[in-house]
Amino acid sequence: MMQVTTTPAATVPSDAGAANKAALEKAAQQFEAIFLRQMIGAMRSASLAEGISDSSATEQFQSMADSRTADALAGSNSMGIAQLLIRQFGERVAPAAPATGE
Repeated sequence: MMQVTTTPAATVPSDAGAANKAALEKAAQQFEAIFLRQMIGAMRSASLAEGISDSSATEQFQSMADSRTADALAGSNSMGIAQLLIRQFGERVAPAAPATGE
């Protein structure tokens, strides 16, 4: 005979809510990093003159450095883009309260 156990309804939504909130925070931080990479790349491409040491290798290392800078900025919450996204979408991600009309 197979036994079925149930978990209290209160623990499932809170665990799912915490996981959803963590996923939202991670996605918002990743979005901010991508946005900052694009912004830094656009700023770098707006250079009016070529440098003496410009080469494909230099560009590759600058791109890698720009990515690290964007990741560090996004991780420090200095721009606030991720926080705005969390504020905007946080209510949509949080689980609904369980119905008590039963």
